[in-house]
This record gives sequence, C-alpha cells and structure tokens, in this order.
Amino acid sequence: MRTAIFALLAASTAIAPVQAADLGYDFLRGADYDEPVVASTPIIDWSGFYIGAHGGYSNAALGFRNVFQPLVYSQSRETTGESNFNASTLLQPQSKRARGGSFGAYAGYNIQYGDVVFGFEGDYTRFDQAGSTFDTQARVLSRADGILERVGIDGISTTRINEYGTVRGRLGYAYGSFLPYLTGGFAIGNMQINDSVNYRNYGYNLATYNANLALASGNPAYITRFGYASFNPNNPDASQPYTYILGRNNSKVVGGVSLGVGLEFAMTSNIILRGEYQYVLFDDFNGHKANVNTLRGGAAVKF
Repeated sequence: MRTAIFALLAASTAIAPVQAADLGYDFLRGADYDEPVVASTPIIDWSGFYIGAHGGYSNAALGFRNVFQPLVYSQSRETTGESNFNASTLLQPQSKRARGGSFGAYAGYNIQYGDVVFGFEGDYTRFDQAGSTFDTQARVLSRADGILERVGIDGISTTRINEYGTVRGRLGYAYGSFLPYLTGGFAIGNMQINDSVNYRNYGYNLATYNANLALASGNPAYITRFGYASFNPNNPDASQPYTYILGRNNSKVVGGVSLGVGLEFAMTSNIILRGEYQYVLFDDFNGHKANVNTLRGGAAVKF
C-alpha cells in the first residue's frame, strides 16, 4: 500500500511543472490589448519671421478748417480787409471724405510664450485718393468816412493721401490655429496738398459818387477809391478790382499714430491668413487733417 502511495506522489510531482510551463505568464497577466488612439489637435508655433501682402478698402476723413487763414492773412494783415472784416477767418470749408481700395505689404516677427504671442510688425499701404472742398464769402461795409468797402474771397483746397506706413507692436492669444490680436504704434504718411485762394479787397467813396450824380453843372469830383485794377467813375459796380491769387502746392511727410485689431488663421504651420481693421490718425499739416479707417485681408508666409 505504501508503495502505491509513493508512486502516485512521484507521478504528480513530475506532471505539475509541465502543466505550469504550458500555461505560461500570459495566463497570469491577462490577454494583450492595444492602447486607444486619441486624436490630437495640431499645435501651431506662431514664433518666427513672416512676410505677406494685404488689400482692402479705406475710408479717409479729411479736414480743412484752417487751411486758408494763413494764406489770406499774409495779404490782409495790414489792410482794412482784416481790421474791418476779419477777412482771414471768413472761409470755413467743410470736411470731405476720400474712399477707395488700398493695398500693400507687411512683415514682422512673433515670439510665443505659452498661449501668449507678442511681436513687432511694419506695413506699407498705397491709397492714392483725394478729397476737395470749396468755399466763397463776400462782405460789404458802409464806413463812417463815406467809403463803400467790399471783400470777396474764393478758396479751394485738396488733400491727397498717396501712401503711408506704420510700425506697430502686436499682442495676441493663440487658440489652436487662430490668433486674435491687438496692435498699435506709429504711422508716417506722404500727402499732397493744394490750396488756392482768390482775394479781393476794394472800395470807393459812395458819398462823392452820389454827389456827382446829383451834379447839375460843373465837373464831377474825384472819387476816392482803392483796390481797383480799373475804375469806372460813372459806374463803379462795373469796375474791375485787383484779385490776389494766393496758394501753395507741395508734398508733406506727416507723422501719426495707428491702432488696430485682427484675427489670424494658420492654414498650415507656414501659411497664415488674416483679417484686420486699422485706424490711422495723422498730425495736422498746414491746417489739413486726415484719418484713415481700413478693413483689409492678408496672407503671409512664416519662416
């Protein structure tokens, strides 16, 4: 009996290692499986140098309030035209607008820190649009010394914005492939101005003229007058006064400031599209004022 028991124990001891080897470690750690694939949003690196082109629509507001005053005053300052009529202040031209397409190029450099993007950008814009204004004024005064004095002024003024550029800082916040941003800096523009004034200040002694009309006999008295190229003593209103033509026509380089807001979209890591609003306010120049509002789109290559 003991012999049979020992034989069974020996057989079971020999079989156990074989069965354990057949099971292997997979049985203990479970079945193999693949990790789930998680789709990732591509990360755009906004840092680096870029260069591009833009085009859009610009609307410029042009002011002319004091363009004629220094021109007229240069002729009227020591005359009764200024002392009696304030001739240099009579013309009050209205503001105008110049509208049209604009285009140009831009380049800049971005630095990204986390989701914050900041950098610098310069741009050039060709506008080449003009606005003109016109005003005319006339005044008459019967003076205590019997003189009937007149002032007549006609003025026309034009401002043309040829081109301008800006140098600005930019600050944005990246949302994946989108970058909304704010921008601001300095501007410089090339303007062409043309101001022209026709100025007349003339008069005659109305009392003497009326006395000559009533004269039944004898020679008429000399009629005191001034400011006439030719004078008809029998019909002063048909006389020709002197006309002084005053003006200037020159180019101006004008400084200013620029503000804007925009949104960029990265089509790829190197192709960047944008939409932008830009406001440029120029300093006054010879009485002229100008500001430009622009909506534009652009495309750039980032290196």
